[in-house]
Amino acid sequence: MVKIRGFKAIRPSVDVAKDVASLPYDVLNTEEARVLGDANPLSFLHIDKAEIDLAKDVSPYDISVYQKAASNLAEFQDKGWLAKDTKPELYLYQLVMNGRPQTGLVTCTAIDDYVSGAIKKHELTREEKELDRIRHVDVTDANTSPIFLTYRSDATVNEVVDAWISKHDPVYDFKSFHDVTHRIWTVDDADVVNTLTEAFEAIPALYIADGHHRTESAVKVGLRRRAEHPEASADAEFNFFLSVLFPQDQLEILDYNRVVDVPIAADFLDQIATKFDVEKVGKEAYKPVTPNTFGMYLDGSWYGLKVKPEFAGDGVIASLDVSILADQVLTPLFGIEDIRRDDRINFVGGIRGLGELEQLVDAGKYTIAFSMYPPTMDNLLDVADAGEIMPPKSTWFEPKLLSGLFVHDLESN
Repeated sequence: MVKIRGFKAIRPSVDVAKDVASLPYDVLNTEEARVLGDANPLSFLHIDKAEIDLAKDVSPYDISVYQKAASNLAEFQDKGWLAKDTKPELYLYQLVMNGRPQTGLVTCTAIDDYVSGAIKKHELTREEKELDRIRHVDVTDANTSPIFLTYRSDATVNEVVDAWISKHDPVYDFKSFHDVTHRIWTVDDADVVNTLTEAFEAIPALYIADGHHRTESAVKVGLRRRAEHPEASADAEFNFFLSVLFPQDQLEILDYNRVVDVPIAADFLDQIATKFDVEKVGKEAYKPVTPNTFGMYLDGSWYGLKVKPEFAGDGVIASLDVSILADQVLTPLFGIEDIRRDDRINFVGGIRGLGELEQLVDAGKYTIAFSMYPPTMDNLLDVADAGEIMPPKSTWFEPKLLSGLFVHDLESN
């Protein structure tokens, strides 16, 4: 059983929605965000990544960054670019990429459901990234970016969502980054809201697809606010956080590839061949199409790797391709024990294409790259249901939810 509820979204006016909407703060580095922000004063990056409005020598974790985010959020409202709805509502958010639609329910979910385990995670967080978002939520007094949640598809929810979309026009409808179409509907009918609320009460669990750091930060700030305001009701806004809920059968996980900067031993290919069947492909990029296969780019050539059965791993975690690569290559051959903290390895989302791997290696920034077969949604749900944790950087979801279309005001300042 999970609890959802409507909220008074702070959201853009229709005429500027496309300009305000931005990519999530955590898929851009500061310089990329600065370029986008300089070109667009309405970009939500001025709120979600406010260091772009400060001197380049200011740390992105300095308190002035979060204060700037709060002042920019207020300024966006003062200028009429953002405005708060007058009554609590639910919303539908549809993204269409390459002709494939996915439609989620924009709502607020309860921090108590995360604490109790009804909202399940599959990744660990890094303390410094968690603290960054805690400060951001704390100082802005808002959830400025939605948590991407999923659930096992439910017939009642699907019927209600489909019926609403078929009978109502979206309030926003535009194309943005990577040619993705974004459509938003408001759901303001009390009977429909009640039907959806009751349907989710029968759903046993939600799963974090993307946004583990945002979830941890929202929950920890909410618990802090609860301690600071013991007189507040259970319905206080800080007891809930901004989420978008998608049925799992509409989602697609893309490959999350690896680039590594390590010396390559002269007999490296011989070492690899003890655990993998190795085929030299040549110049054509190798994209794995089945589990237990990998592409490898080294010295200007691509190789196809297929793990030998005795090294394929056993169990819900060890059998994942990201685990196989770590257990059979990254740790024993390169000495990389903790991929979350080792600066010799980096990660490239599948949306950037395999050409990005070639460019990084050919430019000398890394010595070797690996293309991955992505885990499935069933893999993710099975791991979370088992109470296990996926290896870091296992999943890359596309399309990304844009930031700036919804802000949840904690109303505690």
